[in-house]
Amino acid sequence: MIYVGTAGWAIPKESDREGTRLFHYSRTFPCAEINSSFYRSHRAATWARWAAQTPPEFRFAIKAPRAITHEAKLRDTKTLLNSFFAEIAPIGTKAGIVLFQLPPSLAFDSSLADDFFALLRSTYQRQVVIEPRHATWFDLAANALLRKYAISRVAVDPATASVDAAEPAGDTSLAYYRLHGSPRMYYSSYEPTSIAALAARVELHPNAWVIFDNTAHGHAYANALDLQSQLA
Repeated sequence: MIYVGTAGWAIPKESDREGTRLFHYSRTFPCAEINSSFYRSHRAATWARWAAQTPPEFRFAIKAPRAITHEAKLRDTKTLLNSFFAEIAPIGTKAGIVLFQLPPSLAFDSSLADDFFALLRSTYQRQVVIEPRHATWFDLAANALLRKYAISRVAVDPATASVDAAEPAGDTSLAYYRLHGSPRMYYSSYEPTSIAALAARVELHPNAWVIFDNTAHGHAYANALDLQSQLA
């Protein structure tokens, strides 16, 4: 299955009607990426409410806290991981994917990464994706380690860390695309020709997610609609 959605669930103002934005968003798209969890914790009632407002087949990608990736930098994270997975438990089976976005300064260290992934997989066995942003993560050793732990490397646009960042890697049974906007990250819209080229790439994968993160001027929603229409 191919999931198309946006970071967050903003919808055009003219689409607002009775019910929450998430309620109406989830009747248009099958998934959404939760980025707020990167910055702060949410109450159990909030996670449960998000689950209740969406259809049974709807799924969330949940961004792991920066305390794990940017502050601890993957070291000694057992308590942090346990706390995070306990926090998101009320969302239940709608937790489709957990996303770890690494800081640009975090280089690949095979020993550190192996220890972290082993700990992660002892805690959480469902789908995980990682978005590294240092050039050292795009070599054969890093790719082999991701495959060992069944972790998919995110395909990003723009691919600033390496040209290889534009394509999925690691465990390619899942392809996860994050479109940040190009040429201006978070602000630029994607032209129809770019959406058509993306659709052709995505269709090569039996299991794919595409998340538009160019939300600053509201382009993510329209781009996601365009892609979903082409894939249909």
